Amino acid sequence: QVQLVESGGGLVQPGGSLRLSCAASGITFSRYAMSWYRQAPGKERELIATITTAGGSTNYADSVKGRFTISRNDAKNTVNLQMDSLKPEDTAVYYCNARMTAWGRLLDYWGQGTQVAVSS
Repeated sequence: QVQLVESGGGLVQPGGSLRLSCAASGITFSRYAMSWYRQAPGKERELIATITTAGGSTNYADSVKGRFTISRNDAKNTVNLQMDSLKPEDTAVYYCNARMTAWGRLLDYWGQGTQVAVSS
Protein backbone atom coordinates (compact mmCIF):
# COMPACT_ATOMS: atom_id res chain seq x y z
CA GLN A 1 0.00 0.00 0.00
CA VAL A 2 1.01 3.63 -0.33
CA GLN A 3 2.94 5.10 2.57
CA LEU A 4 4.34 8.57 3.06
CA VAL A 5 6.36 8.86 6.26
CA GLU A 6 7.55 12.24 7.47
CA SER A 7 10.44 12.74 9.87
CA GLY A 8 12.65 15.51 11.20
CA GLY A 9 10.19 17.58 13.18
CA GLY A 10 10.90 18.87 16.64
CA LEU A 11 11.39 21.91 18.84
CA VAL A 12 13.68 24.68 17.63
CA GLN A 13 14.42 28.23 18.73
CA PRO A 14 13.45 31.19 16.57
CA GLY A 15 16.04 31.75 13.86
CA GLY A 16 16.99 28.09 13.84
CA SER A 17 16.74 25.45 11.15
CA LEU A 18 15.11 22.07 10.65
CA ARG A 19 15.13 19.63 7.77
CA LEU A 20 12.02 17.57 7.19
CA SER A 21 12.08 14.41 5.13
CA CYS A 22 9.31 12.34 3.60
CA ALA A 23 9.94 8.78 2.45
CA ALA A 24 7.46 7.34 -0.03
CA SER A 25 6.69 3.73 -0.84
CA GLY A 26 4.03 1.98 -2.88
CA ILE A 27 4.00 4.58 -5.66
CA THR A 28 6.08 5.36 -8.74
CA PHE A 29 7.56 8.32 -6.95
CA SER A 30 9.08 10.04 -9.96
CA ARG A 31 5.64 10.50 -11.54
CA TYR A 32 4.24 12.46 -8.63
CA ALA A 33 4.38 16.14 -7.85
CA MET A 34 5.35 16.41 -4.20
CA SER A 35 4.23 19.07 -1.77
CA TRP A 36 4.51 20.09 1.84
CA TYR A 37 1.51 21.44 3.69
CA ARG A 38 1.17 22.61 7.24
CA GLN A 39 -1.65 23.09 9.68
CA ALA A 40 -1.43 25.25 12.76
CA PRO A 41 -3.89 24.87 15.65
CA GLY A 42 -7.24 26.39 14.76
CA LYS A 43 -6.22 27.08 11.18
CA GLU A 44 -6.82 25.44 7.82
CA ARG A 45 -4.20 23.30 6.17
CA GLU A 46 -1.89 25.50 4.08
CA LEU A 47 0.12 24.60 0.99
CA ILE A 48 3.65 25.87 1.52
CA ALA A 49 5.87 24.26 -1.12
CA THR A 50 5.57 22.13 -4.26
CA ILE A 51 8.13 20.49 -6.50
CA THR A 52 7.12 19.08 -9.87
CA THR A 53 8.28 15.85 -11.40
CA ALA A 54 12.00 15.64 -12.08
CA GLY A 55 12.36 18.78 -9.97
CA GLY A 56 11.36 20.83 -12.97
CA SER A 57 10.02 23.70 -10.92
CA THR A 58 9.28 24.71 -7.37
CA ASN A 59 6.70 27.00 -5.86
CA TYR A 60 6.42 28.46 -2.39
CA ALA A 61 3.84 30.24 -0.30
CA ASP A 62 4.74 33.86 0.32
CA SER A 63 4.98 33.11 4.03
CA VAL A 64 7.99 30.81 3.53
CA LYS A 65 9.58 32.11 0.33
CA GLY A 66 13.28 32.74 0.75
CA ARG A 67 13.44 30.71 3.99
CA PHE A 68 12.30 27.22 2.98
CA THR A 69 13.66 25.01 0.19
CA ILE A 70 11.96 21.92 -1.19
CA SER A 71 13.97 19.23 -2.96
CA ARG A 72 13.47 15.67 -4.12
CA ASN A 73 15.58 12.58 -4.70
CA ASP A 74 13.82 10.25 -7.10
CA ALA A 75 16.47 7.56 -6.62
CA LYS A 76 15.64 7.41 -2.90
CA ASN A 77 11.91 8.21 -3.17
CA THR A 78 12.29 11.11 -0.80
CA VAL A 79 11.28 14.74 -0.65
CA ASN A 80 12.86 17.17 1.78
CA LEU A 81 11.99 20.56 3.19
CA GLN A 82 14.89 22.63 4.47
CA MET A 83 13.53 25.25 6.82
CA ASP A 84 15.78 28.15 7.82
CA SER A 85 15.20 31.34 9.79
CA LEU A 86 12.29 29.73 11.55
CA LYS A 87 9.69 31.90 13.23
CA PRO A 88 7.16 31.10 15.95
CA GLU A 89 4.41 31.37 13.33
CA ASP A 90 5.95 28.39 11.53
CA THR A 91 4.75 26.21 14.39
CA ALA A 92 2.43 23.59 12.89
CA VAL A 93 2.03 19.98 11.91
CA TYR A 94 3.76 19.50 8.56
CA TYR A 95 2.36 17.04 6.03
CA CYS A 96 3.85 15.46 2.94
CA ASN A 97 1.61 15.06 -0.12
CA ALA A 98 2.01 13.13 -3.36
CA ARG A 99 -0.29 13.96 -6.25
CA MET A 100 -0.72 13.04 -9.89
CA THR A 101 -3.49 12.70 -12.45
CA ALA A 102 -3.68 9.43 -14.34
CA TRP A 103 -6.41 7.84 -16.41
CA GLY A 104 -8.66 10.78 -15.58
CA ARG A 105 -8.30 10.18 -11.86
CA LEU A 106 -6.65 12.26 -9.20
CA LEU A 107 -4.23 10.15 -7.15
CA ASP A 108 -3.63 11.98 -3.89
CA TYR A 109 -1.75 10.62 -0.86
CA TRP A 110 -0.84 12.08 2.53
CA GLY A 111 1.58 11.34 5.29
CA GLN A 112 0.65 11.30 8.96
CA GLY A 113 2.38 14.57 9.73
CA THR A 114 5.31 15.69 11.85
CA GLN A 115 5.15 18.39 14.51
CA VAL A 116 7.34 21.48 14.27
CA ALA A 117 7.44 23.87 17.21
CA VAL A 118 9.37 27.14 17.10
CA SER A 119 9.75 28.66 20.54
CA SER A 120 12.34 30.15 22.84
